[in-house]
Amino acid sequence: MSYDFNDAQPQMMPPGELIPDGTFAKIRMTIRPGGVNGSAPMDAGLLKAASESDAKMLDCEFTVVEGPFVRRKFWQNFTVAGGKLDDKGQSKGWNISKASFRAMVDSALGLNPKDMSDAAKAKRVLQGLKQLDGITFAARIMVEPASDPKYRDQNRLANVVLPGEPQYEPVMKGEAVEPDPVNAKPRKPANAGAGQSAPAWATDAAPAQAPQQQAGVPWTQQPPAQQQPAAQSQPSGAGPAWLNG
Repeated sequence: MSYDFNDAQPQMMPPGELIPDGTFAKIRMTIRPGGVNGSAPMDAGLLKAASESDAKMLDCEFTVVEGPFVRRKFWQNFTVAGGKLDDKGQSKGWNISKASFRAMVDSALGLNPKDMSDAAKAKRVLQGLKQLDGITFAARIMVEPASDPKYRDQNRLANVVLPGEPQYEPVMKGEAVEPDPVNAKPRKPANAGAGQSAPAWATDAAPAQAPQQQAGVPWTQQPPAQQQPAAQSQPSGAGPAWLNG
């Protein structure tokens, strides 16, 4: 009897080791319900409330689905309502999140970002944020350095890779792509200079609620999921292409 190891999967990275800065990968986004209702019926119980503001967020888990970092995960929040407002009275966090979600849809469905035909525009209309659950797209992953050496650096979503960009086709085919490091600087703690301990988002322990994401600052990563109330189930046949195939 012989053992053929040629078709074995790549070995798993040690637990806690970060995905290298600037890695391109195909990732799947899963929404972790936080018990707060969204504005659409299907978003009942889907959102999470910020602890220090009126912001409501999507608590998202990202999983690499192909390549050497397959099954590796990281977590981020996306503000979808409330928080700081711009000069038009609109949520700054939501405007940033909306741009990210639009890019995810374009990447997942292979839509040219400049395509504004009726057919393309229709695919960018969702009946609720719940329909983003399970979306799979091409992404560039960054490492955000901790603001305090006592805490760990974290993986973040640097940007969604869009059709037309050189990395898009190889990533979606599961091919290896040369990393493009972000080399991000540590974010400033919200209480910098106040003589207080590091903020909750910088610790290894899971906070009860995540602080509000600020405009222009990378999204806060959250630890592995806690028990969350289930969101209202999505009606059969109501989802976009990445859910209904």
